[in-house]
Amino acid sequence: MSTMSTMSATSEYLQAGPMTESTHPAVAAFARTHGQGNTPREQAISLYYAVRDQIRYDPYNVVLSEEAFKASSTLASARGWCVPKAILLAAACRAAGIPARLGYADVKNHLSTARMREQMKTDMFVWHGYTDIFLEGKWVKATPAFNKELTDKFKLKPLEFDGLEDSIYHAFDQSGNRHMEYVQQRGTFAECPLDQLKADFAIVYPEADWIKETGSMKSADFETDVAAEVASHR
Repeated sequence: MSTMSTMSATSEYLQAGPMTESTHPAVAAFARTHGQGNTPREQAISLYYAVRDQIRYDPYNVVLSEEAFKASSTLASARGWCVPKAILLAAACRAAGIPARLGYADVKNHLSTARMREQMKTDMFVWHGYTDIFLEGKWVKATPAFNKELTDKFKLKPLEFDGLEDSIYHAFDQSGNRHMEYVQQRGTFAECPLDQLKADFAIVYPEADWIKETGSMKSADFETDVAAEVASHR
């Protein structure tokens, strides 16, 4: 593909969106501070680790709204689950001039908590979010969801990212137990398809308070519950 064709094909993924707010002052400042390196690949790697480790993973703090999914909102709260963290990484990459889009897949999570199973009635996580970044002529998947402190604490393999190979959830944890299983890919998007995500969540998780805009899960602590879950399987 020629340089001109590449620019045309990726230009959509350099634009700011309602949630991928690459021109927001806080997002632009984050990209300047953490997009360290002399090449786009080095900058994307630096941004990946900043989002992975500085934004605490919290699947209990789920609010399905445009405001909650905005990159600036995730920066302000310094916490989020896979979807808003992926949006933040895409926005930061775009702010640094690196094309990035949003990818989604359905996964089976074999390390959920009792509280989540009670709410969800399934181990299927639909519309799991990751970031697809255009580097050195190809799209590379990056999954900045689980911060390293969390993976160390709960014996998971941290997801590394080198800008060359896809960084997606490991199938097994450090002990060889089942961790994540990819069931189907839902495709890539310039902006989060929030209406479709909300519609599917309502079908798959009809009893889950944690997907509602005023869910009861917010009073619970995810890391405490995961610690209890891990201890129960020893």
